[in-house]
Amino acid sequence: MMAPSFRPLPSLRRRRAKNAVLTGLLVSAIAIAIGVLSWVLLFVAIQGFSAISPSFLASNPPGNPSAAGGGFFNGIVGSFIVVGIAAVIAMPLGIGAAIYLVEYGGRLAGAIRFVNDVLIGIPTIVTGAFVYAIWVTRFGFSGFAGSLALAVVILPLVPNELREGSLALGATRSQTVLRICLPAALPGIITGGMLAVARAMGETAPLLLTALGNELFTELNPLNRMETLSLQIFNNAFTGFQQAQARAWAGALTLIAIVLILTVVARFFGRRVRTANP
Repeated sequence: MMAPSFRPLPSLRRRRAKNAVLTGLLVSAIAIAIGVLSWVLLFVAIQGFSAISPSFLASNPPGNPSAAGGGFFNGIVGSFIVVGIAAVIAMPLGIGAAIYLVEYGGRLAGAIRFVNDVLIGIPTIVTGAFVYAIWVTRFGFSGFAGSLALAVVILPLVPNELREGSLALGATRSQTVLRICLPAALPGIITGGMLAVARAMGETAPLLLTALGNELFTELNPLNRMETLSLQIFNNAFTGFQQAQARAWAGALTLIAIVLILTVVARFFGRRVRTANP
């Protein structure tokens, strides 16, 4: 006696077909995204390696944009100063705002979330124009004005179970925040903060209206006009001189390397802290 054969129901076959189609579309989208990213990185690397050298990282641009040689040392230094000040300003405020929204709430919570969502979607050039209107018009162009425009950070939340368990043990809200929530969120805070710094490192639009740039000098005072790596890439890329465009490619490769290093550091320390605080 032959065993009965079971055929998939029509609805099951349709689901399998849809699943196969959607899976194929997702895999294709991932492959296209990875391919485009790889092509961009490879192209920048080929163009940048032809102009980058140790002297490029240790010297300032030449006075004549058509001259060969020179480097972006002042822009690299300026980028770390401007973005570093932005992180020092924004991260404590961001952590405090996150604690207030998650732990205390209140009538302002909804308004703060709405404003935050709006600010996230606003183009960075608008942020630069805002800082220009309220700061630059009164105090002039400066690296600090650029830091104000870049002061953006993303912070994580922690699971409700940890918070509720701490409160159930009799801990006060402030003790719960300081001893439970912040330590538990520390890996995400480190990762989010470093990734935000990496993103800010590549911003150009807001700095055009705030820091403005200082092409020939290494400026260490953030109250003066300050050059950044992104500004140097922008300014050199749009000149008609081949030598300046070569420096722009080398600067782009340097910027990608800095962002990659910051991302790797963020992942590394995030894992270390998460392992130390299971």
